[in-house]
Formats: sequence, C-alpha cells, structure tokens
Amino acid sequence: MTQKPVLISGAGLASLLLAQSLLRSRIPFQIFERDASLAFRGQGYRLRLSSEGLDAIESGLEPPAWQRFYDRCGKTGGSGFAALNAITGEVVEEHKQPEQKKVGENLGSRDGKIVGIARGDMRALFFEGCEGFVQWNKHVKGYELTDNGVCAVFADGSKSVEGSLLVGGEGIKSAVAKQLSGGKLKVYDTGARGIHGQSPASVFRELGEGVFRITDNESQPGGRRLAVITNVRPGDLDKPDIQFGWTMMGEPGVVKAPNDDYSIVGKTAANLAKSLVGAWHPRFKPLFENMDESEAAFWKVTCSTPTGVPEWTNEPRVTVIGDAAHSMTPAGGIGANTAVRDSALLGRLLGEVGGCKEGVTAEYEEEMRVYASEAVKTSYGMATKLFNVDIDIESSKTI
Repeated sequence: MTQKPVLISGAGLASLLLAQSLLRSRIPFQIFERDASLAFRGQGYRLRLSSEGLDAIESGLEPPAWQRFYDRCGKTGGSGFAALNAITGEVVEEHKQPEQKKVGENLGSRDGKIVGIARGDMRALFFEGCEGFVQWNKHVKGYELTDNGVCAVFADGSKSVEGSLLVGGEGIKSAVAKQLSGGKLKVYDTGARGIHGQSPASVFRELGEGVFRITDNESQPGGRRLAVITNVRPGDLDKPDIQFGWTMMGEPGVVKAPNDDYSIVGKTAANLAKSLVGAWHPRFKPLFENMDESEAAFWKVTCSTPTGVPEWTNEPRVTVIGDAAHSMTPAGGIGANTAVRDSALLGRLLGEVGGCKEGVTAEYEEEMRVYASEAVKTSYGMATKLFNVDIDIESSKTI
C-alpha cells in the first residue's frame, strides 16, 4: 500500500492491540520498541479484566484471535473477594459475587466470572501477526512534523520513515506525551513501592477460589501497611506447570530496593519479599517460600494527575494512548482496562475513515479524557485509602 503508515512508539499492551485493529482495517503501521525483544524484561502481575476491557479487546481482534485470547484467560467464580488479616489468617471482609459493589470493585466481567490473564501471555497474544512490523532497539525521544506527515526521532538522532500519524504508547516516561502536551501530561511518584511475584498454583490451594487481599497493619515499622493481592482459579490448582501471580504493595517506606534501583529482577527482590512476610500466618507462607525467584521484580507505584487527563492543544498527526496518557496505581485493577479502551477507540476511529484524517485525534482525545479521567480519579482515591499515598500537584515528585 502507498498510504503512509501509522507510527506507534512502544510495543506494550495498548500499542499492540491498536496494531491489531489496524491489521483488521488494512491500515499500514510501524512499531518502534526500545527493548530488544518481548522477553527483555519482566512482564509483571496478572491482570484482571473488566467487562469494558474485554469488550475493547474483542473489538480489536479478529474472531479467531479473540477466541485464542479468551481461551487463555482464567475464569474465577466462587467466593468473589475476601480481605484477610496477614498475621492472624482471619477473614476481615468478604463479599460474594452478587454483593461485589460493596468493595468498590466490579470484579465480575463475563458470565459471572472474574476474568484474568498474565500480562506476558496477553502481550504475546496481541503480538501475533505483528512480528514483521516491529523495529527493536528503537528508543523514541520525540517527533518532527513534516509538510505532510510526521517522523519519530530516535535516541541516536536518526528518524523514522514519514508517517501519517504518530501514536505515543511507550508508557509513563513517554517522550511523545511530554512533547505533545507541552509538559502538561505528568506522572507522579506516589512513594509507594511493590514487588511482583509468581508461585506454583498448588501452593494457593489453602486459600481456595477467589480474589484475595492479604493485609498486614502490624508487623512493618511504624505500623505501615503492606498487602498482597492474588487471584486463585480452581481449574488450575492441580496443574504442575501453572503459576499464579501475586503483587505486593507497601506504604511509602516499606518496600526498599537496594540503591533505590527498582529495575532489579530476580533473587534480590524475592529475598526482600520473603523477609517482609516473616511475621505472617503460616497459611500464607507457602506463597513466598515456593516463589519462582527469577520472576520477582520491584516496581514503583505511580499515578497521573489525580484530577484527570489534562487538555492540550490538539495536533492532528500525534496522540497518546495507555500509560503515556494516564498512568494509574494498581488499586482496582483499572489501568490496563483503560489502556485497551484507548486502543479500541482510536482503532475504530481510524478504521472508519481508512487511516489518519483531520479530526480523528481530536475526537479520540475528547472521548478518552472522559473515561480515563474518571478511571484515574478512582484508582488514586482507592490508593489513598489503602496505602496512604498523597499527591500534591504543586510539590510532589514527578518522573
């Protein structure tokens, strides 16, 4: 095709799902990813998918690809949500499926089930069919508008081919987002920190089926809160090759990576996770004693401006999706679901007009700001209650 390609910065979930939409619409595209491969870094925690997130994914994939994706997802029913005391092992709060709204989280998404998938599996499935359109080791540091298009500018000073549109999907440190918004798009460091981990499915049998938040308000210095959340799917408990993910999150000052290096993956992160749960009840210990140490990874808890996605002067040839537009805390599991909504919306608008046309990015950004601003506010509000984070937009540290 002679049509100029849509240029996509980053090969994360939102970018790859957008690419799938473009494939369906036969719109050419190129993806530029700073890493050397999909397996370059840890993929993080298992994602819980909302009904909106599933609808967005289904709209972006061809029917056979959607079926492969949905078949890979775990479907959890049964006990819904339970909050557990990490020290005593007792149930503090419990909500069965019909009463989920009391938790402030819409856990069920399809057929009364809680649907989830490992981030790495999700990314690999979205990558299918896009292999020939990704350029690796290409770190986008900005863009230049041309007379009739746009070029991505790389860290080494070179430039991409001329595209019809550049979509910044390279995450919380997006150079495209910073340039496009004139610095209005900001990501704040909440001070909270976490560790992702994975353990054999069999060690979760003591918990039973459901979504669990295990909270420690007693054993950490100063009584600061540490919690782990996980999702137990009964159909996989007896499969020796299956691992379940868990994510640990602590109030500011609880989880401290050596030399403040949160890019560390492996035994160092695993050992710290084990040390933090020393006082926990024996029913929870197997999750950490049997963890896959190679998969443990530190992470920082960040959030975009809590009041919502700001407005900037629209540029018809450049826009942003996913964390580049709206970073969220993990509270409520909203971030990834909002990101795939971006992909579905922008993909649909581009498909309807056969590519990048005047007004597409303006329409996308106007609609995106509404649902994404609501999601950011919800995510931040839950994090303030759970982990005592506080963002002052005038003085808090940005990344």
